[in-house]
Amino acid sequence: MKQKVTAVFDIGKTNKKFFLFDKNFTEVYKEYTSFDEIEDEDGHPTEDINALQNWIKKVFHTILKSDKFNVKAINFSTYGASFVHLDQNGEILTPLYNYTKEIDQDIVEQFYNKHGNDLELIRTSGSSKSPGLLNSGLQLYWLKYKKPEVFKKIKYSLHLPQYLSYIFSGVPLSEFTSIGCHTILWNYETKDYQDWVYKEGVHNILPPIVSTETSLNMNYNGKRVKIGVGIHDSSSALLPYVRSVKKPFVLISTGTWSIALNPFVDTPLTNEDVKADCINYMRINGKPVKSSRLFLGNEYKIQVTKLTEKFGVDKDYHKTVEFNYDVYFEILQDFNHSFKWESFEHKNMPVKTNYLYNNFEHAYHHLMVELVMLQVESVKRIANAEKIDRLYIDGGFSDNDIYIKLLSHYLRGMKLRTTKASLGSALGAAIAISDTKLNSKFLRKNYALKKHVPFIVND
Repeated sequence: MKQKVTAVFDIGKTNKKFFLFDKNFTEVYKEYTSFDEIEDEDGHPTEDINALQNWIKKVFHTILKSDKFNVKAINFSTYGASFVHLDQNGEILTPLYNYTKEIDQDIVEQFYNKHGNDLELIRTSGSSKSPGLLNSGLQLYWLKYKKPEVFKKIKYSLHLPQYLSYIFSGVPLSEFTSIGCHTILWNYETKDYQDWVYKEGVHNILPPIVSTETSLNMNYNGKRVKIGVGIHDSSSALLPYVRSVKKPFVLISTGTWSIALNPFVDTPLTNEDVKADCINYMRINGKPVKSSRLFLGNEYKIQVTKLTEKFGVDKDYHKTVEFNYDVYFEILQDFNHSFKWESFEHKNMPVKTNYLYNNFEHAYHHLMVELVMLQVESVKRIANAEKIDRLYIDGGFSDNDIYIKLLSHYLRGMKLRTTKASLGSALGAAIAISDTKLNSKFLRKNYALKKHVPFIVND
């Protein structure tokens, strides 16, 4: 008898993944691939949308013929800030423009001059002011005024998760997480599109909005399959926590970027939040997720490389260094900020890096103290620790002993837990279209949940 499964395509910028999950959300099959980027008309690298589409169809058609699995549902998790523009025949009109692409500054200035105070627009949309296409809504404005002949042909503009769903369903739809994640399209105060969307007529090419939990029961190649509408990957990665943890929490997703996420807010961003570079992601029910970003992993890599070269140790030696209380105590005596950051500016950093020690262990501990201080600022920017007493850490830094011990110490009012969320956004996409109820046991079973307690301070 065939095993009933949910299929998920989890599309990252580099790796394209396909998973099958059983009824308990256990992975029973996976397949990975990657594609070389192509260039758009301006020579900027971008996703090969045709290669991606062909791979997705091939993989799914193959699995439908499997003697082992019976696919009952399919959903899609992808990176955001990316539109696929379709003409009236459903054909793709443009390259899948990369969200790193910078556009003409005159268009950006024209947009903000025409549509009001940029601080207010950024605040109510939960976006940041970007010179490029990271705010995907700006792409529609750019097309209208820089490529009007293309814009006139657009029947629908679909965010990437919804386009992948469209490949299978043929039904053009929009959903909350893609609209609400740094697009400058959505107004979190009015819970509707921003005024500029209507004034520019952009709403005419945006399909009807449905809940992220929506699915379409369709006959696909002779098989009855429930087709999800897709979900933004950051919102998807958060979903298993939201569904299984009943008390308020903050999740820090660590990697190249360290993103602190607070899904327990009911109000739009303030001007102070915007100035501190906070943005909103969106839950599947349309509620905001207040977030604070820090280029922590990137800075860590830069500084560790320098320390490795200075002290002549193996490039992986830093991975073996564990927290040493005596070293930490020594560092605190007459503490001075000694690292000049390259990924961002901070009021406490010196004009140049000052190496205060003659061994790697002390210098590395000092680096981690300063980085964790920045992380603590990031968490406090989005959450009051007196009201939210749970903190989850996933990603690369969850394995860093010094980071975890220092963070649990500086945020000792919060109960800190680390998780291993290797399936991340793929698992969230499967959960989004499921009726299964989750509880705290889900994290313990599927995320290798581990509790941490603050170290004891010696007198």
